[in-house]
Amino acid sequence: MKSDPNIKRFFVYLLLFSFFMLILVSADNLVQLFIGWEGVGLCSFLLISFWLTRLPANKAALKAMIVNRIGDNFFLVAVCFLLQSCGTVSFVDLFFYPLTFQGNSIYSVSYFSYIIGGVSFNYLSIIALAAFLGIMAKSAQFGFHTWLPDAMEGPTPVSALIHAATMVTAGVFLFLRLSYLYVLTINVVIFIVIISVLTTLFAGTVALVQNDIKKVIAYSTCSQLGYMITACGLAFF
Repeated sequence: MKSDPNIKRFFVYLLLFSFFMLILVSADNLVQLFIGWEGVGLCSFLLISFWLTRLPANKAALKAMIVNRIGDNFFLVAVCFLLQSCGTVSFVDLFFYPLTFQGNSIYSVSYFSYIIGGVSFNYLSIIALAAFLGIMAKSAQFGFHTWLPDAMEGPTPVSALIHAATMVTAGVFLFLRLSYLYVLTINVVIFIVIISVLTTLFAGTVALVQNDIKKVIAYSTCSQLGYMITACGLAFF
């Protein structure tokens, strides 16, 4: 990067990414976290397509943007459902909502259960699943993992610092922040553990046969993210 004529633009993008990442990790509510979440996604797009004249870089940036937008829409649905159900998006209020909220009134998990067309389902399970689909896209879990290997088309510092270490762990961070939600939805946690174990095995196996060192890093990162989510998911049992 030392001799790159656009190195100033590179550092502007990198500092903007750091700004949004700080917003994300310091958030005490889901709205602020979502702003940081979208911000790091934007910076990821800008950094992957940093070399604008390279067609593979532009295609990789578009792929990353589209896959992450799909996941972000599910995450936004989860935020809206939580706001509609609980009237708040603060982590502190949401943590205590199932037991003590609004004048210490007692609510049970069955408060979130609904029956439509004679079929009973748990509203919390839908919220938890929607949030996890957002986590899957950001942390490149199986089915949403395709964007991460292509993201290595960006400059090597971006690949190493953002797409193999920092931004991709935002999904794991959100998973832990919503732990109170997943404690109440063990059926969703079972699905999460299955997906994360599949990601760990699949990505680790694919990494073994890659010739490009950056692709090896990408798939091994997917595998390690699978390990993290598996460990977090098993903690709820």
